[in-house]
Amino acid sequence: MSTDEGAERIASRHFRAGWWALGVYLLLGVVLEGLHATKAGFYLDVGSEARRLLLRLAHAHGTLLALVNVAFAATARARPESASPFASACLLAALVLLPGGFLLGGLWARSGGDPGLGAALVPVGAIALGLGVFAIARRIG
Repeated sequence: MSTDEGAERIASRHFRAGWWALGVYLLLGVVLEGLHATKAGFYLDVGSEARRLLLRLAHAHGTLLALVNVAFAATARARPESASPFASACLLAALVLLPGGFLLGGLWARSGGDPGLGAALVPVGAIALGLGVFAIARRIG
């Protein structure tokens, strides 16, 4: 398989993942707006501040990382040398782990403001994102 064929496969994967993730995380934003509009206690009670923050962070990070994956796909098509399988794996992991950790941490937040155990995924996702970004930057030069 040539470099261009590998880059095209990676680009296609990230276009699909990015656009699907954008839809999912934007839908999460609509759900959060609905919880706010209906004054849902689970979301708006005074003791739910940590939950509200973590769920908003899941929406924001998920949306941003979806766009990062779309940008990587466009970059891989424009500059095939940037399409590292390692960078691809890192960006896909970050797309799931970073917002997923915020989401799980928010859904199972405990009283007193402590996030649920799922928040432990956030730093792992952040590390994966950093590794992926630097791998791409290094290949582009």
